[in-house]
Amino acid sequence: MSVLYSRPVLRWLVPATAAVAVIGGGAAIGTFAAEAEPSLPPRTAAQLLVDLQTSRLEGLSGTVVQRADLGLPPLVGLVPGNELTTLLTGTHTLRVWHSGPDRQRVALLDTLGEQDVIRNGRDVWTWQSRGNTATHRTLGADAAGKPAPEAGQSLPATPREAADLALSAIDPSTQVTVGRSATVAGRDAYELVLQPRDGASLVHQLRIAIDAREHVPLRFEVLAKGSDQPAFEVAFTQVDYRRPDADQFAFNPPPGVTVTEESAERPAAGKPDRRETVGDPRVRAVGTGWTTVLVARTDGVTGGKPAGVSGGKPAEAAGGKPAGGGAPDVDVSKLLGGLPAVSGDWGSGRLLTGKLFSVLLTDDGRVLAGAVTPERLYQVARG
Repeated sequence: MSVLYSRPVLRWLVPATAAVAVIGGGAAIGTFAAEAEPSLPPRTAAQLLVDLQTSRLEGLSGTVVQRADLGLPPLVGLVPGNELTTLLTGTHTLRVWHSGPDRQRVALLDTLGEQDVIRNGRDVWTWQSRGNTATHRTLGADAAGKPAPEAGQSLPATPREAADLALSAIDPSTQVTVGRSATVAGRDAYELVLQPRDGASLVHQLRIAIDAREHVPLRFEVLAKGSDQPAFEVAFTQVDYRRPDADQFAFNPPPGVTVTEESAERPAAGKPDRRETVGDPRVRAVGTGWTTVLVARTDGVTGGKPAGVSGGKPAEAAGGKPAGGGAPDVDVSKLLGGLPAVSGDWGSGRLLTGKLFSVLLTDDGRVLAGAVTPERLYQVARG
């Protein structure tokens, strides 16, 4: 959700993790229940890519499950509300409805309640059952047939959204092949396999299961190097291609709901869109393809701590608010102290590693991140 944009530390991490940008959660990872491999007519990788690009989805509803096991160190208690932990762990169940480009709905169901995002024409509603709060935005007249900008989702809600992100990254650094056929959500499916050619990538393969008849992605998996089990997967467990009823996209505020009206205006001239992180002058991309590394500069350091941090906590500006306006009250010294110290001819700092990404926080105020080995980060830091 929008937490990624309101939390500066997280904002640096998420865009940097190419394949990890599709993370959704999952503490106890395991492949979705396997079924007998169906017998399907042979299709080449090129034919499957054409199938994906030319498919026309009129309607769809179903249940999606997201799971991940990114091999992160314990972060509980280090980030207020455990927001980072929530994003990168846990099992998430979503209900999705799609009826053309102007009507979509996603409902995230968890133990703490439900969150809904509804697009109905130019109206975009979000609702959280915990707190019974809602926001409403009216899109511009030119929004017809276009996806709602930042419609409450910072992570893909369906295998199709995840697949679109992956397919947009195909270049000569990617080997594309056909995998084994499968049955997903009761549907026969082909499997398209994307594999990085560069050994510095932590991603082993991306696997996309494509409905053999409707050409819609039904499952998306990311496998890390050295593992035959998905580090991340998102898949339909039930799917229906009939167009949902119109009332599924009508938002009826529950009794007592607090509604906030939001502006759908574009950012003012000279003010960067907060979604365009890579457009931030403090962030630059080094390299291309799977081994791209994002390098961000913080506001400086003081004794190995980011500037604006006093006693390990954000310094407060006038009025008793954290400096920077929206930064979380994170015990930075405790967070960094829990990470292993590393050093080399590039300098010194702390290293956060997972199965699919590495993040280097240097003592001179840089953050380097990517779906790459630590050695690749050190190489970039050296330059």
